[in-house]
Amino acid sequence: MSYLFLLPCYHLLTTISNFNKVKQFKVIYIVIIALIITSCKEPYAPNLTKTNNNLLVIEGFINTGADSTLINLSKTVLVDNKNTASPELNATVTVESDANNTYLLKDIGKGLYVSAGLNLDNSKKYRLRIKTSKGTVYISDFVEPKVAPPIDDVVWDIKDDGVQIYVNTHDNTNNSKYYRWEYNDTWEFQAEYYSMYISNGKDVVDRNQLTDNIFTCWAGGKSSNVLIGSSIKSEKDIIHKSPLTFIPTDAEKISVKYSILVKQMVLTKDAYDFWERLKKNTENLGSIFDAQPSQLTGNVHNAADLSEPVIGYIGAGTTQTKRIFIAKNKLPSWTRKYPYACYPLDSIFIISPKTGSRDEDKFFHTKIMVPIEEIKINNVIVAHKGTTKECGDCTIRGVNKRPTFWD
Repeated sequence: MSYLFLLPCYHLLTTISNFNKVKQFKVIYIVIIALIITSCKEPYAPNLTKTNNNLLVIEGFINTGADSTLINLSKTVLVDNKNTASPELNATVTVESDANNTYLLKDIGKGLYVSAGLNLDNSKKYRLRIKTSKGTVYISDFVEPKVAPPIDDVVWDIKDDGVQIYVNTHDNTNNSKYYRWEYNDTWEFQAEYYSMYISNGKDVVDRNQLTDNIFTCWAGGKSSNVLIGSSIKSEKDIIHKSPLTFIPTDAEKISVKYSILVKQMVLTKDAYDFWERLKKNTENLGSIFDAQPSQLTGNVHNAADLSEPVIGYIGAGTTQTKRIFIAKNKLPSWTRKYPYACYPLDSIFIISPKTGSRDEDKFFHTKIMVPIEEIKINNVIVAHKGTTKECGDCTIRGVNKRPTFWD
């Protein structure tokens, strides 16, 4: 570990040390030394490289069971680049066995290559072959498929500041030891206001709540952190409460109902070491005492140039999944934080009493605002209360079609 960060404080430390010879300054000396150690650090702003080597990044897993195989190909981008991904398009991707069988993956665009369940022989070894649109060939090492045991439970604990979700699993044969998880989560949420009406372009009419409800929607996401666990230091192959994700008390995800689908894979020792390095490099940095970045050497290589770095590790095997639901009534009475600022409803008149113009044409028929409820005078509708689409229409950030798996 380098101690260069203390150099700006050297002269001050030398001066202060003289105080120690005098008894009455002993307390002052201790206090000042503590302040120096915690504050005499100069900020470090690294120079970001302006050279993009366009390294190939390979994400995926050869599923030898009934589940689909999905491979994502992209190229590295500069840290300060506004684009977060540069997909590798129009490549040819195949799975190969050590028995000379090949299985072509379908190019579905955006750097994604997929195959339905391959149902492969787990006694064989498998690798991935990639031929880019420019003709460059990349090949992964042959790997032994690992058969994943079932997930025992996906459990959750209520904390003071939210909900922590964990996974439990075990392998009675003691053959797994190294695990990795991914998840997809889905949540039901609601708009701030319930819209009873809709504009047909000419008039504001009753909304069909069966086919066009914009109050209740569903949204989803997927894991972004590296989720791994190992039982190698235990006598039994058991994983107990390995953390998956944490949801704060005010998150919209748990404002109505939340669901998480966890996928479990078993890794080889080499694959686990790769994912562990990746986890340290991407999640555990931030202080001088943290692990420093290491070379992410995977098992994929340029067939014509072994010196070219390739980012990614291709494993193979079966997967196991498990889904749970968390309903709002199972949680404390937490208050959600709505993602937009919503103000009291505005009154939009059919004919403005001030200007005589048709305000509904301006706000509702142009879809700038959403009509919420009617305003009557002498039993005649003269206006509707309205709000912004962000506050009255959940479909701007979700879908109003109930998922088929929704409980």
